[in-house]
Amino acid sequence: MTANKENRIKSVPSKAEIRENAMIRRISMVGIAGNVALSAFKLFAGIAGRSGAMVSDAVHSLSDVFATLIAWLGVRMSKKAADPRHPYGHERFECVASLLLGAILLVTGLGIGRSGLEKILAGSYETLAVPGMIALAAAVISIVSKEAMYWYTRHYAKILNSPAFMADAWHHRSDAFSSVGSLAGITGAMLGFPIMDSIASVVICLFILKVSYDILKDALVKMLDTSRGEAYETALAAYIAAQEDVVQVDVLHSRMFGNRTYIDMELQVDGDLPLREAHAIAERIHDNVEAHFSDVKHITIHLNPAVIP
Repeated sequence: MTANKENRIKSVPSKAEIRENAMIRRISMVGIAGNVALSAFKLFAGIAGRSGAMVSDAVHSLSDVFATLIAWLGVRMSKKAADPRHPYGHERFECVASLLLGAILLVTGLGIGRSGLEKILAGSYETLAVPGMIALAAAVISIVSKEAMYWYTRHYAKILNSPAFMADAWHHRSDAFSSVGSLAGITGAMLGFPIMDSIASVVICLFILKVSYDILKDALVKMLDTSRGEAYETALAAYIAAQEDVVQVDVLHSRMFGNRTYIDMELQVDGDLPLREAHAIAERIHDNVEAHFSDVKHITIHLNPAVIP
């Protein structure tokens, strides 16, 4: 016996969905507008201040614009209701968006690292330009701005339970880290060590590659139906076992589907119960689990007959 909850296609958005859509638009607009303005300023400061590290930093910020657009598209598409062709919904679009974000970071980081290494290996350090004060000021402004954007995006990503926007938040923080590298490199170059500007580009590359790896790993894990882990399943099994009329939990499997969780389980109830009563027990447990575990999108329950002495 299996208890299933039908996917409901809503023609009229609920108040919660309207609030979510408003948050998605707000995060996206703040990210796009902030990154466009910051990229333009850092590119100007890098060129005018003769700083390769700041130009690299500007390119990184420009990639944030595309990253935010991808995150926005991924989240919007993942919110689409289930339909006949996609009866399980569209949550995995967020994973696709995260994969694209990770790939953008990977390419950006490698490009920045290559540019810095070429200057370091060239060996003509005395010919390297010394950055100006405007490049130093741009690095400080970038650190403050990007850290603020990280906390802002992270706050709403948690509310929306959105891995794509959380990836976008870390993209902001990686940009803040890269600006810290720019600040150190520019400061060192201004103090008489021009090569420090190029070394900063390589350090920025390493920060970006680390964040890229984390984002790609998280997205792949969620696309491969990975289990939620032993601790999660143990807690869920204990909750179900404590429900009225449950004799024993026989099997419980979990799998991640984007930012949601699917549960397949078998449990024992009194084998002498009429079909309608047994079905009602499964439906009650189904509804209780989805109410108390907000990440659970669906739970399938198979009932096994228990012999009650």
